[in-house]
Amino acid sequence: MKPTLLILAAGMGSRYGGLKQIDKIGPSGEAIIDYSIFDAIRAGFGKVVFVIRKELKQDFREFFGNKLDGKIEMEFVYQEIDNVPEGIEITIDRKKPWGTGHAILVAKDAINEPFAVINADDFYGADAYRAIAEYFNSNTNPNNHSMVGYQLGGTLSDFGTVSRGVCNTDENNFLHKIEEFTKIGIRNGDICFDDGTENWKPLTGTEIVSMNFWGFYPEMFQIFEKGFERFIKTAKDDPKAEYFIAWPLMDMMKNNKGRVKVLETNAQWFGVTYKEDKPIAIQKINNLVKAGNYPDNLWK
Repeated sequence: MKPTLLILAAGMGSRYGGLKQIDKIGPSGEAIIDYSIFDAIRAGFGKVVFVIRKELKQDFREFFGNKLDGKIEMEFVYQEIDNVPEGIEITIDRKKPWGTGHAILVAKDAINEPFAVINADDFYGADAYRAIAEYFNSNTNPNNHSMVGYQLGGTLSDFGTVSRGVCNTDENNFLHKIEEFTKIGIRNGDICFDDGTENWKPLTGTEIVSMNFWGFYPEMFQIFEKGFERFIKTAKDDPKAEYFIAWPLMDMMKNNKGRVKVLETNAQWFGVTYKEDKPIAIQKINNLVKAGNYPDNLWK
């Protein structure tokens, strides 16, 4: 059974200033999302599922048109604020969806096979998709999930702070803990994070972080669903509360319901958190095209 690629594309893009999920980066008008799908197809994926907001459906359909026809199956699911368990009433004036964990959960009826999860606006590198696909092919325990790890120093922006999940692993490279840092940046040439009190503390840059590239089995949906039911009861009145992917994973590992293998690859990550990141992303894509890693027109 071919795995599915689940792309989280419902973000608001407030720091970027626009719909960065389908902003044109490549030499023939490709978005980063195009390269993700292209790499997934080469790695043997059979379907792509987009998590978007309903108002973005027409934008996505116009952007993709029929260019994926005959190459990979495509499906859309919708992350909406009112997509919560029955009996929960949302009374707050909330603008954003409920976070990345909730985004995964809304795809549960569209996926029945092993699946990888990525962000729409992040470039992960072809080797990362191969690593996930090889893990699905070799692993025999559906309670052993996976993720691709990247060194923190290669995931920062020169134009502002970023949020990262810093991973702690055991001797067999299984995830032990994810610690969420919401403000990491470069200050006076050093990598630091704000501990919440505007007190900046140093990091080495070699820490392994999650860039939301996960390899899950369908059993994971039950874990996310139970965790969200607990989360929403207290978060429903908080306009900023987010259900992060790390939370249900931590519960899963704490209760011995499953594990997450951290995969090492040679892949290089880059993304477009801020508008100023776009020229750098364009140059990196052009360099990869010139090196022969990608054709100058992906879908020609």
